[in-house]
Amino acid sequence: MADQPSAEGETINIQSAGVIGAGQMGSGIAHVCALAGLDVTLSDISAEQLDKALAGIARNMDRQIGHGKITAGDKDAALKRIRTATDYSKFGDCDVIIESAVENESVKREIFKTLCASLKPEAIICSNTSSISITRLAAVTDRPGRFMGMHFMNPVPLMKLVELIRGIATEEPTFQAIRDLAVRLDKTTATAEDFPAFIVNRILLPMINEAVYTLYEGVGSVESIDTAMKLGANHPMGPLELADFIGLDTCLSVMHVLYEGLADTKYRPCPLLVKYVEAGWLGRKAGRGFYDYSGEKPVPTR
Repeated sequence: MADQPSAEGETINIQSAGVIGAGQMGSGIAHVCALAGLDVTLSDISAEQLDKALAGIARNMDRQIGHGKITAGDKDAALKRIRTATDYSKFGDCDVIIESAVENESVKREIFKTLCASLKPEAIICSNTSSISITRLAAVTDRPGRFMGMHFMNPVPLMKLVELIRGIATEEPTFQAIRDLAVRLDKTTATAEDFPAFIVNRILLPMINEAVYTLYEGVGSVESIDTAMKLGANHPMGPLELADFIGLDTCLSVMHVLYEGLADTKYRPCPLLVKYVEAGWLGRKAGRGFYDYSGEKPVPTR
């Protein structure tokens, strides 16, 4: 069966996972996969980033222990299931590979072109893209029927939702296997069609972009906008605070995908968002965005 196209009645058993990208999202995906009992291979081009990721996973598991979510034994067993790699050569025995690289289509396409040669024929590939066409990404691989979107929310260990997105060629056994995997990871799934930004970001990012326009036009300050939405709409985080958490470069990338993919001016990225990204003020990960994070308490930058 391994070298044959999947049949409609095929049952795919996933016991091992590869994760591409050891940033915040990739680390979180590796974290939940390892806790669920999967053998995990976490890859990144930077060995230093891999070390940082493993330390972060251990710290986050300690927090879960502190909250009574897992035991120290669970943590030790999960960490032993994670191995690291700086290339794709260790992915040969993985049943599923989840790509979680930067939200840039050309980068992702190059990853998938290179990746396939290292995989067994029956392996499934998923992308954690938050906005890019699954059909287009699948088309550069040798297995579009075994390719789909698996969009986790940040932070992965805490957020319950996973969006599942089929490309036009995604086969039913692939979809069923990835849905079963999401349930095994203790996630709730929402199925989205393969349109720009899917469901969550199709709704969320234009709201954030509108908040940036509200700031840009002087309707309110950073603090006023975030306070208004937290107390007036009962949002746990204000939209500008949330933008900093997501990363302003990611927010801008999603808005570009929406604007270019749907050709509607309501998705035009706010010039102020563009300016912040050009300045390198990308949010929390850069220490500065709509807030400055250099002190004990975040301070609005505008």
